[in-house]
Amino acid sequence: MSNQEFVVLGQDDAAGDCCPALLTTPLDEGQAVELAKVFKALGDPVRLRLLSMIASRAGGEVCVCDLTPAFDLSQPTISHHLKLLRQAGLIDCERRGTWVYYWLVPEMTDRLAAILTRPAGEPLPDRTAPAGAAS
Repeated sequence: MSNQEFVVLGQDDAAGDCCPALLTTPLDEGQAVELAKVFKALGDPVRLRLLSMIASRAGGEVCVCDLTPAFDLSQPTISHHLKLLRQAGLIDCERRGTWVYYWLVPEMTDRLAAILTRPAGEPLPDRTAPAGAAS
């Protein structure tokens, strides 16, 4: 597997400093670029299924040998999709003999959830008046 990886959101930041919620603070350019890489990795049905299969696996990890048969794709194609998920910081892996085992990186999914979550107790915007209309 390649050692080249995307910068993981908040890897060097204190918790909460890296990723403001979209509804509380606009993202700066760097945050938007890094977040787009993660969403791009999630923007493929095969990768979403792979992530789901890994995340829902009892025991918290799954062998690539158990993932590949679930798809009508070649093993190199599955490996490529897994590599993109890994580069986005969503999963990690370890080689054990001839097989590679994958697991979810919960810190990344927690960050994504925090970015997309409306602050508790915040009312939803009033959608009854057209935008720009005087009250």
